Amino acid sequence: MAHGHLAPDASTLGIIPQGGVSHVRGSRDVPLLDVTIPALLAGCVLQRPDAEAAVFAAQGIRWTWSQLAAEIDALAGGFHAIGIRKGDRVGIWAPNRAEWLLTQFATARIGAILVNINPAYRVSELNFALRKTGCKALVLAETFKNSHYVEMLCELAPELSSATPGGLVAKALPDLQSVIVCGDTHHPGCFRFGDIKVRGAEVSAEALDAITDTLAPNDPINIQFTSGTTGLPKGATLTHHNIVNNANFVTAAMALGDLDRLCIPVPFYHCFGMVMGTLGCVTKGATMIVPGEGFDPETTLKTVAAEKCTALYGVPTMFVAMLEHPDFSRFDVGRLRTGIMAGSPCPIEVMKKVQQDMNMSEVTIAYGMTETSPVSFQSDTSTPLDKRVASVGRVQPHLEVRIVDAAGQIVQVGEQGELHTRGYSVMQGYWDAPERTDEAIDADGWMHTGDLARLDAEGYCYITGRLKDMIIRGGENIYPREIEEFLYTHPGISQVQVFGIPDPRFGEIVAAWIVSKPGADLSQDAIQTFCQGRIAHYKVPALVRFKSELPMTVTGKPQKFLMREAMIEELGLTDADTA
Repeated sequence: MAHGHLAPDASTLGIIPQGGVSHVRGSRDVPLLDVTIPALLAGCVLQRPDAEAAVFAAQGIRWTWSQLAAEIDALAGGFHAIGIRKGDRVGIWAPNRAEWLLTQFATARIGAILVNINPAYRVSELNFALRKTGCKALVLAETFKNSHYVEMLCELAPELSSATPGGLVAKALPDLQSVIVCGDTHHPGCFRFGDIKVRGAEVSAEALDAITDTLAPNDPINIQFTSGTTGLPKGATLTHHNIVNNANFVTAAMALGDLDRLCIPVPFYHCFGMVMGTLGCVTKGATMIVPGEGFDPETTLKTVAAEKCTALYGVPTMFVAMLEHPDFSRFDVGRLRTGIMAGSPCPIEVMKKVQQDMNMSEVTIAYGMTETSPVSFQSDTSTPLDKRVASVGRVQPHLEVRIVDAAGQIVQVGEQGELHTRGYSVMQGYWDAPERTDEAIDADGWMHTGDLARLDAEGYCYITGRLKDMIIRGGENIYPREIEEFLYTHPGISQVQVFGIPDPRFGEIVAAWIVSKPGADLSQDAIQTFCQGRIAHYKVPALVRFKSELPMTVTGKPQKFLMREAMIEELGLTDADTA
């Protein structure tokens, strides 16, 4: 391999690598937006007051842009009335509901920082998220699937049952004052979501405008948790500037316009739903269509047909589930045109079916990470099929990307190395973790992604692996170390290693190899039962094997690749399964 050559001058970079080196920069033809989220929304409302803005099919809600803006202002005023101020953190722990959307934009309206909490989180994960960010208020659903959110919160803060709404004083959660529950039921110590909106009548639009006028595009406005290989999640802190611009360019790449109707079955708590989805629609004046609280293939197909959707988001497993639905042919998906498939690699046969059977000839592939707001690479509506499937497209506008070797030297085109990203999309840092931020973002502003990749001569990027051992299960990023540290709390476990193995449905599933302590009587069922309800369901090992010892290097580092290979052989997985 040839290394050590000088990087090209940044002014000469384009989306095609120059001088044979893996260093590119996106187009600058379209200027960056220099606006806050509320200013962006206000501009959209001004242009399209009576056009349909949002449809929540499961809740029977349908709002125009002016109606949506009024709902947001009512909530923002209510937040302000209960003491939430610019810079305060407001957590949201709920599935895809109208209240999530309103909270997203109402917090931005007054400069409060939205903290996304995964609906699958259990008590220990919730505790960490709330304490780490110092949430002053928490908006939560009553229930979702097998989660009873109010009950779980009461485990952490039993003081809630005797508190006055807005006056919580909890030993375990010293910053949390207000708990706001979606729904009509009165819960002790909690506000009802609707009551907060009623309180908003006390705050005039002029008063809200005065607060909004104090906000700046580079203010932090959103914290999204991304698990780390050190075990505990890290809160990627994103600004208005980060996510407004990423939303704008991502939807531009898929040619979204103000007549489009985008179906969003992907979760709001993730960048895919709330940046590429809801915020993306605001940048274009497109209608956001939300089928239900969580993904269901039949509900999504039914909604696409009923709402005449022209665009659809999903991870590959979602598209597979829809295509394989026994009544797929009954649903009219003929108006679909574009969308995004992201989260994990897309098999070519799936892409062909999505283009042909779902009419999504212009579907795009996207790649990124939470820390980059999220998208760095994306195909466009005319990218050839082979490039659309094998690669993750070309670099996004106003971003600079390089691929480097272990010594930090930029590699030749076609060579593998670690992908680094620089530009407007890079997060401010990890919340309250400066040392972790310094590990991820170097002194020159490069975000070290930890992903292995290569660039071809046309500037298309191919993700080839991961420096770390992240598992991607159905679009969910899972970090083995976090699960290992949890399993080590089991009294019968001496050693544990967690790794991913290929799976035709989810892409990868979680496997664990365990060395039991002497006398411990463990089984796969016992381990899964231990995890159930204590860590998110998608992190629970699907396969557990018990070993007398684990493969290690001479220096004592576990060799996960050997474990993975052994499991692939044991399960008789074919080349197609492991591709």
